[in-house]
Amino acid sequence: MDALLDHVIAAHGGLDQWKNHSTLTARVTYGGPFWEFKGNPDFAGSYAVEADLQKQHFRQVQEATGRTVVFSKLDDRVSLSEADGTVVDELDGPRATFDGYAPDTQWSLAQEAYFSSYAVWHYLLEPYLFAWPGVEAHEVEPWTEGDTVWRGLSVTFPESVDTHNTTESYYFDDAGLLRRMDYAPEVNGRPPVAHYVRQQDSFHGIVVPTERHVHGRNEDGTPDLSAIPITVDVGGVEFH
Repeated sequence: MDALLDHVIAAHGGLDQWKNHSTLTARVTYGGPFWEFKGNPDFAGSYAVEADLQKQHFRQVQEATGRTVVFSKLDDRVSLSEADGTVVDELDGPRATFDGYAPDTQWSLAQEAYFSSYAVWHYLLEPYLFAWPGVEAHEVEPWTEGDTVWRGLSVTFPESVDTHNTTESYYFDDAGLLRRMDYAPEVNGRPPVAHYVRQQDSFHGIVVPTERHVHGRNEDGTPDLSAIPITVDVGGVEFH
Protein backbone atom coordinates (compact mmCIF):
# COMPACT_ATOMS: atom_id res chain seq x y z
CA MET A 1 0.00 0.00 0.00
CA ASP A 2 1.19 3.53 -0.78
CA ALA A 3 2.74 5.14 2.32
CA LEU A 4 0.45 8.18 2.19
CA LEU A 5 -2.62 6.00 1.75
CA ASP A 6 -1.57 3.91 4.74
CA HIS A 7 -1.23 7.11 6.82
CA VAL A 8 -4.60 8.41 5.62
CA ILE A 9 -6.53 5.22 6.34
CA ALA A 10 -5.00 5.00 9.81
CA ALA A 11 -6.06 8.60 10.46
CA HIS A 12 -9.65 7.74 9.54
CA GLY A 13 -9.91 4.74 11.85
CA GLY A 14 -7.88 1.98 10.20
CA LEU A 15 -8.83 -0.84 7.83
CA ASP A 16 -9.91 -3.24 10.55
CA GLN A 17 -12.53 -0.80 11.82
CA TRP A 18 -14.05 -0.44 8.35
CA LYS A 19 -13.90 -4.13 7.49
CA ASN A 20 -15.73 -5.06 10.67
CA HIS A 21 -18.90 -3.33 9.46
CA SER A 22 -21.27 -3.98 6.56
CA THR A 23 -23.29 -0.76 6.36
CA LEU A 24 -23.25 2.89 7.35
CA THR A 25 -26.40 4.85 8.13
CA ALA A 26 -26.60 8.62 8.46
CA ARG A 27 -28.63 11.76 7.90
CA VAL A 28 -27.48 13.60 4.78
CA THR A 29 -28.67 17.08 3.79
CA TYR A 30 -28.21 18.38 0.24
CA GLY A 31 -28.13 22.14 -0.23
CA GLY A 32 -27.08 24.78 -2.73
CA PRO A 33 -28.62 26.02 -6.01
CA PHE A 34 -27.31 23.12 -8.10
CA TRP A 35 -30.38 20.91 -7.63
CA GLU A 36 -32.79 23.61 -8.85
CA PHE A 37 -30.46 24.54 -11.71
CA LYS A 38 -30.57 20.95 -12.88
CA GLY A 39 -34.36 20.99 -12.92
CA ASN A 40 -35.43 19.34 -9.66
CA PRO A 41 -35.44 21.81 -6.74
CA ASP A 42 -37.47 19.44 -4.58
CA PHE A 43 -34.58 16.98 -4.55
CA ALA A 44 -32.69 19.17 -2.05
CA GLY A 45 -33.32 18.49 1.62
CA SER A 46 -32.52 15.88 4.25
CA TYR A 47 -32.42 12.13 3.76
CA ALA A 48 -31.96 9.05 5.91
CA VAL A 49 -29.31 7.10 4.00
CA GLU A 50 -27.84 3.63 4.07
CA ALA A 51 -24.53 2.91 2.33
CA ASP A 52 -23.23 -0.61 1.82
CA LEU A 53 -19.58 -0.73 2.87
CA GLN A 54 -18.62 -3.73 0.77
CA LYS A 55 -20.35 -3.00 -2.57
CA GLN A 56 -21.73 0.06 -4.35
CA HIS A 57 -25.30 0.08 -3.14
CA PHE A 58 -27.03 3.16 -1.72
CA ARG A 59 -30.50 3.84 -0.36
CA GLN A 60 -31.86 7.22 0.69
CA VAL A 61 -35.28 8.24 2.01
CA GLN A 62 -36.29 11.91 1.90
CA GLU A 63 -37.46 12.95 5.36
CA ALA A 64 -40.08 15.44 4.15
CA THR A 65 -41.84 13.16 1.67
CA GLY A 66 -40.80 9.56 2.31
CA ARG A 67 -39.64 9.33 -1.31
CA THR A 68 -37.06 6.54 -1.62
CA VAL A 69 -34.05 6.34 -3.93
CA VAL A 70 -32.19 3.06 -4.49
CA PHE A 71 -29.03 2.81 -6.56
CA SER A 72 -27.31 -0.51 -7.25
CA LYS A 73 -24.14 -0.67 -9.29
CA LEU A 74 -24.45 -4.45 -9.50
CA ASP A 75 -27.89 -4.10 -11.12
CA ASP A 76 -26.79 -0.90 -12.93
CA ARG A 77 -30.09 0.70 -11.95
CA VAL A 78 -31.52 3.64 -10.02
CA SER A 79 -35.15 3.96 -8.98
CA LEU A 80 -37.34 6.45 -7.11
CA SER A 81 -40.59 5.58 -5.42
CA GLU A 82 -43.13 7.43 -3.30
CA ALA A 83 -43.71 6.53 0.34
CA ASP A 84 -46.53 4.22 -0.75
CA GLY A 85 -44.22 2.34 -3.14
CA THR A 86 -45.44 3.99 -6.37
CA VAL A 87 -42.52 4.27 -8.80
CA VAL A 88 -41.83 7.89 -9.76
CA ASP A 89 -38.84 7.47 -12.06
CA GLU A 90 -36.21 4.85 -12.83
CA LEU A 91 -33.26 4.21 -15.12
CA ASP A 92 -31.39 1.11 -16.23
CA GLY A 93 -27.81 1.87 -17.23
CA PRO A 94 -28.07 5.40 -15.82
CA ARG A 95 -24.51 6.43 -16.67
CA ALA A 96 -25.02 6.17 -20.42
CA THR A 97 -27.99 8.56 -20.27
CA PHE A 98 -25.61 11.49 -19.64
CA ASP A 99 -23.67 11.06 -22.90
CA GLY A 100 -23.19 14.42 -24.63
CA TYR A 101 -24.47 16.43 -21.67
CA ALA A 102 -23.07 19.91 -20.93
CA PRO A 103 -22.93 21.73 -17.58
CA ASP A 104 -26.18 23.57 -18.38
CA THR A 105 -28.13 20.45 -19.44
CA GLN A 106 -31.05 19.77 -17.12
CA TRP A 107 -31.51 16.30 -15.64
CA SER A 108 -34.43 14.02 -15.03
CA LEU A 109 -35.28 13.19 -11.44
CA ALA A 110 -33.72 9.74 -11.83
CA GLN A 111 -30.51 11.25 -13.19
CA GLU A 112 -30.30 13.61 -10.23
CA ALA A 113 -30.90 10.65 -7.92
CA TYR A 114 -28.16 8.66 -9.63
CA PHE A 115 -25.66 11.52 -9.35
CA SER A 116 -26.31 12.06 -5.65
CA SER A 117 -26.29 8.33 -4.92
CA TYR A 118 -22.98 7.34 -6.47
CA ALA A 119 -21.31 10.56 -5.26
CA VAL A 120 -22.41 10.43 -1.62
CA TRP A 121 -21.78 6.70 -1.40
CA HIS A 122 -18.21 7.56 -2.43
CA TYR A 123 -17.91 10.38 0.08
CA LEU A 124 -19.07 8.17 2.95
CA LEU A 125 -16.67 5.32 2.11
CA GLU A 126 -13.53 7.38 1.45
CA PRO A 127 -10.71 6.66 2.19
CA TYR A 128 -11.57 3.01 2.94
CA LEU A 129 -12.65 2.71 -0.69
CA PHE A 130 -9.10 3.53 -1.83
CA ALA A 131 -7.89 0.20 -0.44
CA TRP A 132 -10.44 -1.89 -2.35
CA PRO A 133 -9.23 -4.47 -4.89
CA GLY A 134 -8.78 -2.86 -8.29
CA VAL A 135 -8.38 0.67 -6.93
CA GLU A 136 -4.94 2.22 -7.49
CA ALA A 137 -3.61 5.04 -5.32
CA HIS A 138 -0.24 6.77 -5.20
CA GLU A 139 1.16 10.00 -3.86
CA VAL A 140 1.49 12.93 -6.27
CA GLU A 141 2.48 16.59 -6.09
CA PRO A 142 1.07 18.44 -3.07
CA TRP A 143 -1.32 21.39 -3.16
CA THR A 144 -0.47 24.67 -1.44
CA GLU A 145 -3.50 26.28 0.19
CA GLY A 146 -2.47 29.70 1.46
CA ASP A 147 0.54 29.02 3.67
CA THR A 148 -0.39 25.36 4.20
CA VAL A 149 0.78 22.39 2.13
CA TRP A 150 -1.53 19.41 1.69
CA ARG A 151 -0.15 16.09 0.44
CA GLY A 152 -1.71 14.78 -2.77
CA LEU A 153 -3.05 11.32 -3.56
CA SER A 154 -4.10 10.27 -7.07
CA VAL A 155 -6.76 7.57 -7.03
CA THR A 156 -7.86 5.54 -10.06
CA PHE A 157 -11.06 3.49 -9.84
CA PRO A 158 -12.02 0.33 -11.78
CA GLU A 159 -15.04 0.12 -14.07
CA SER A 160 -16.87 -1.77 -11.33
CA VAL A 161 -17.22 1.47 -9.34
CA ASP A 162 -19.16 4.51 -10.60
CA THR A 163 -17.52 7.83 -9.73
CA HIS A 164 -17.14 11.38 -11.03
CA ASN A 165 -13.98 10.49 -12.96
CA THR A 166 -11.87 7.38 -13.39
CA THR A 167 -8.96 9.23 -11.76
CA GLU A 168 -9.41 11.88 -9.07
CA SER A 169 -7.04 13.88 -6.85
CA TYR A 170 -7.31 14.07 -3.05
CA TYR A 171 -5.41 16.32 -0.66
CA PHE A 172 -4.71 15.66 3.02
CA ASP A 173 -3.33 17.68 5.94
CA ASP A 174 -0.45 16.61 8.17
CA ALA A 175 -2.83 14.58 10.34
CA GLY A 176 -3.88 12.57 7.28
CA LEU A 177 -7.39 14.03 7.14
CA LEU A 178 -9.08 14.89 3.84
CA ARG A 179 -9.24 18.60 3.09
CA ARG A 180 -9.93 18.84 -0.64
CA MET A 181 -10.67 16.73 -3.70
CA ASP A 182 -10.41 17.72 -7.37
CA TYR A 183 -12.41 16.24 -10.23
CA ALA A 184 -14.44 17.17 -13.33
CA PRO A 185 -17.67 15.12 -13.28
CA GLU A 186 -18.26 13.32 -16.56
CA VAL A 187 -22.03 13.30 -16.11
CA ASN A 188 -22.07 17.12 -16.00
CA GLY A 189 -19.90 17.96 -18.99
CA ARG A 190 -16.63 17.84 -17.02
CA PRO A 191 -16.58 21.28 -15.33
CA PRO A 192 -13.50 21.51 -13.04
CA VAL A 193 -14.41 21.22 -9.36
CA ALA A 194 -12.59 22.00 -6.10
CA HIS A 195 -14.47 20.13 -3.38
CA TYR A 196 -13.59 21.06 0.23
CA VAL A 197 -14.16 19.26 3.50
CA ARG A 198 -14.91 21.97 6.06
CA GLN A 199 -15.50 19.74 9.08
CA GLN A 200 -14.88 16.17 10.20
CA ASP A 201 -16.16 14.18 13.16
CA SER A 202 -15.42 10.81 14.72
CA PHE A 203 -18.15 8.18 14.96
CA HIS A 204 -17.33 4.97 16.82
CA GLY A 205 -13.62 5.55 16.17
CA ILE A 206 -14.01 6.25 12.44
CA VAL A 207 -13.54 9.78 11.10
CA VAL A 208 -16.18 10.94 8.60
CA PRO A 209 -16.32 14.34 6.84
CA THR A 210 -19.53 16.07 7.97
CA GLU A 211 -19.50 19.38 6.08
CA ARG A 212 -18.64 19.63 2.39
CA HIS A 213 -18.63 22.63 0.04
CA VAL A 214 -18.34 22.12 -3.70
CA HIS A 215 -16.84 25.04 -5.66
CA GLY A 216 -15.84 25.64 -9.25
CA ARG A 217 -12.11 25.42 -9.93
CA ASN A 218 -10.18 28.15 -11.73
CA GLU A 219 -7.53 27.49 -14.39
CA ASP A 220 -4.74 27.98 -11.81
CA GLY A 221 -6.34 25.38 -9.54
CA THR A 222 -7.69 27.86 -6.99
CA PRO A 223 -11.33 27.56 -5.93
CA ASP A 224 -14.01 30.00 -7.01
CA LEU A 225 -15.28 30.97 -3.58
CA SER A 226 -17.89 33.38 -4.93
CA ALA A 227 -20.48 30.59 -5.03
CA ILE A 228 -21.20 27.22 -3.42
CA PRO A 229 -23.30 25.25 -5.93
CA ILE A 230 -23.54 22.17 -3.70
CA THR A 231 -23.34 21.59 0.04
CA VAL A 232 -23.46 18.17 1.67
CA ASP A 233 -23.90 17.91 5.46
CA VAL A 234 -23.69 14.58 7.28
CA GLY A 235 -24.77 13.69 10.80
CA GLY A 236 -25.95 10.85 13.00
CA VAL A 237 -23.50 8.36 11.52
CA GLU A 238 -23.83 4.77 12.70
CA PHE A 239 -21.85 1.70 11.63
CA HIS A 240 -23.55 -1.70 11.54
